[in-house]
Parts: sequence; C-alpha cells; structure tokens
Amino acid sequence: MADFTHFDESGRSHMVDITDKGDTVRTATAAGRVLVNAETFRLIRTGGMKKGDVLGVAQIAGIMGAKRTPDIIPMCHPILLKGVDVAFSLNERDLAVEITATARCTGATGVEMEALTAVSVAALTVYDMCKAVQKDMVIDSVRLLKKSGGKSGDYTAEEAVACE
Repeated sequence: MADFTHFDESGRSHMVDITDKGDTVRTATAAGRVLVNAETFRLIRTGGMKKGDVLGVAQIAGIMGAKRTPDIIPMCHPILLKGVDVAFSLNERDLAVEITATARCTGATGVEMEALTAVSVAALTVYDMCKAVQKDMVIDSVRLLKKSGGKSGDYTAEEAVACE
C-alpha cells in the first residue's frame, strides 16, 4: 500500500494532505472519443439532432464536469480552476467525435482528474444527445495526454508526442 497515496498506514482510504506542497502552475490535457454510425455522424455534423447542438451542449457539460470533479471523485481536492477548454473534432474516417480537454490551475495539486472528467462528461453528453437515434455508440480511449507542474514533473503520453 506504500505506493498508493490515498491509503494510510493501516490500509484505510483518506484524502492526501497537501498542506506542505507549494503552489505551482499546473496544466493537464486529456482526450477521448465517441464512436457513432454514419447517420448519427451526419446529424451531429449538420446540426440536425432533435435535442439541439450536440457539440455546443457537450462543450458546456465538459466544462461543468471539470468544475464538479471533487463532487464525484471521492478523494479529489477542490481546486480553483483558472481555465478549462473543451474542443471537438469530427473524424469522418473513424466516424468518431474526438474530444480534447485542457484544465489549468495554480495550486498544490494537479488537474489531471479535472481534464479527464471534462472529456468523460462531454462524451456522456454526446451520447445523451444522440441516444434517440443510436443506442450502440461507444465511448473509448479516454486518457491523459499530458500534464505539467508539480513535484512529479511533466508527463507526455507517447501518442501525444507522435501527434505534435
């Protein structure tokens, strides 16, 4: 259990004490996608979904999700986000709505969970907005692409390096 920071010496879960950690600028970028069929893709692209602007609603939902991360992930610290960006690209070859989210703060703990939550909530919102047309959509590849700041330093996923 020594490698897991959210467990104390007796194996009980606890919120990590960050009192002695200094504030640094922290940034994290996450990505994921929603795989859809050709008709759903067309409706998203043309704005024809009956519930409205799928990507506009999903963008707002992703930002709101990032802001609410400590409410839904038990051991996450509430942090003062400085910014959250949620962006979409439509990959016609794969029939995928690709989602990228970047979260930023100045604080004593990172924003990886906020970026991952933003992507996840945006993807769930795409699903919700489109489920009347298609039930077998797949949400996949939710992952951290990169992070900077803090004691553990910078991280960049191999796939993120290949895309730059």
